[in-house]
Amino acid sequence: MSDLERLLRPRSIAVVGGGAWCDSVIEQNQKIGFKGDIWPVHPTKGIVGGLPAFKTLADLPEAPDATFIGVNRTATIGLVGELNQMGAGGAVCFASGFKETADGAVLNDQLLAAAGDMPILGPNCYGVLNAVDQVALWPDQHGLVPVETGVAILTQSSNIAINLTMQQRGLPIAYTITAGNQAQQGLASIAQTVIRDDRVTALGLYIESFGDLAAFEELSRLSRALGKPIVALKVGRSEESQLATISHTASLAGSSAGSDAVLARLGIARVGSPAALLETLKLFHCHKRLSGARIASLSCSGGEASVIADTAAQYGLTFPPLTSESTNTLSQHLSSLVNLANPLDYHTQIWRDKAAMTAVFAAMTGEDIDLTLVVLDFPRLDSCTADDWMIAIEAIEDAAIQTGRPFGVVGSIVENLPEAIAKRLLGAGIVPLCDFGTTCEAISAACMPINRDHQPLLRAPSFAATTSVTEGDAKLTLAAYGMDVPKIRAGIAQADVVDCAEKIGFPVVLKGEGVAHKTEAGAVKLHLANAAQVRAAAQEMQAETFLVEEMITGTVAELLIGVVADPAHGFVLTLAAGGTLTEILEDGQSLLLPTTDADIRHALRQLRINPLLIGFRGGEPANIDAIVDAVVRLQNFVTDHADEVAEIEINPLICTKDRAIIADALLVKGTT
Repeated sequence: MSDLERLLRPRSIAVVGGGAWCDSVIEQNQKIGFKGDIWPVHPTKGIVGGLPAFKTLADLPEAPDATFIGVNRTATIGLVGELNQMGAGGAVCFASGFKETADGAVLNDQLLAAAGDMPILGPNCYGVLNAVDQVALWPDQHGLVPVETGVAILTQSSNIAINLTMQQRGLPIAYTITAGNQAQQGLASIAQTVIRDDRVTALGLYIESFGDLAAFEELSRLSRALGKPIVALKVGRSEESQLATISHTASLAGSSAGSDAVLARLGIARVGSPAALLETLKLFHCHKRLSGARIASLSCSGGEASVIADTAAQYGLTFPPLTSESTNTLSQHLSSLVNLANPLDYHTQIWRDKAAMTAVFAAMTGEDIDLTLVVLDFPRLDSCTADDWMIAIEAIEDAAIQTGRPFGVVGSIVENLPEAIAKRLLGAGIVPLCDFGTTCEAISAACMPINRDHQPLLRAPSFAATTSVTEGDAKLTLAAYGMDVPKIRAGIAQADVVDCAEKIGFPVVLKGEGVAHKTEAGAVKLHLANAAQVRAAAQEMQAETFLVEEMITGTVAELLIGVVADPAHGFVLTLAAGGTLTEILEDGQSLLLPTTDADIRHALRQLRINPLLIGFRGGEPANIDAIVDAVVRLQNFVTDHADEVAEIEINPLICTKDRAIIADALLVKGTT
């Protein structure tokens, strides 16, 4: 990995070009307070951005630590090569027209060759804002101000980056960096340098595609080692993720499922909006990861208490009941009209009474509470007074000091928590949060558990062509890996189906071979109890050959287990409700290979049909150990044949009190 330190924390900056963008880079550096040298470079202009310009890079006093290149794509390549030869620290390549265009691939290769070991950002990116060292390799306005510590936000989109810098939520942002086309430096490689900065408290990512998964795995390791959590806003459908659609697995394990599985595997929290990204970063900056999803809430309105309760439930947050100690303290300060509960509507009788408010706020936290929230909506400061609200702020600050527990203040809408108040709260170690829904999403993200260290992800190739294996051959292949399959005879002519059924033993299942989605096509007949039924079923089906197998009874539940090769994310393992419920419920969980016994069991517990697996209303439970064993054996098969497995699906896996049996199997092999 190239050393990015000089580029991200330069002492000298060269700005090459003479357009408005280059003028802006100079202006933004002066505005943010850059203390080093700024050297404009232009072949004909004597003044650029109000500073005397050098005609060429060779005329500079020394090799610059960082260079902003604001010229066309062709000229950019030559300048990058020249900077590399003179030992410069790196460059931001502003020009577009590289690999994002039809004719840009060759130019992209030329740019990489010219750069050599010198780090470059982009092309097609805005660059670097470093608010702790007051650096702005940035050709536009932005919202950052100098800070001593703060979060870092890295994006693949320059416009998203600009928008996030304009936040007025009190979040201190130390770095904002755009990666553009990631020709050389990917998002994860940049993040590895940034997260090592002692002044960075947490990391926020806007991801369109992962690219180098190994770099993200290394970033995840650093995040755990340094105790600096990461949250991501992942969007878009990766071009690399062209999944087949022949199986239910492929439709369930789409690109989004692969992205979710990657982030979960890496211990990176995922959110769904820029607002949630900012709110989660505030939580991380203030409290790091939360130890759990147990919250307490206080407000002076029953309406607010109801809204926060309903909203929290949507995100899996819980409100532990009050302890006897909490109840005793609260009853000393609140009237009998107050219903002592969590969430708590403390009414307004203690409003303006700082001592009482402090005692009440402190009573609503404890070892069983991961975050205590005080709902507090400020009036408009341009037309109203807020003296009474400041008493509440002081009480919250005192309660946090007394208890040493995590506190937050929630404005029901973003306008009701002024930026100055948010900054004060953060300075006191209290997280300011905006909007009930976004707050609850952020809390849910901030308490996502960190996964244990896994083996490196199993990479999936991109197959040029695929072919399907017959069900009989697929089952025999899996049986060789120790998986449980019914007694089976495959490739049987119609004249021989009765004889085969008698040898297997009734009841049997008859299937027409070479038919996709057999149930819908009428190519599956179950519970055939005698020769006459088998003969009639074979005559009814439109098939050249047949598969005869034993009929499995004693079903507790049916599962789907399948794996799809996803070049963008790896091999995606899907566990889902199986049989006829697969499409109806869309009840699935995705993991990445290789996975663990514990992760498989956790995924099974997340399924909506899990009550069936563990014995619904006194019913017989399925053999969970047998199910997990089947998944592990399927994983072993895929791992051993990763160069040729495009898809494999078992649907259903019939789960009984004793067994986990493959009732149907689809195997698709690929060639590169």
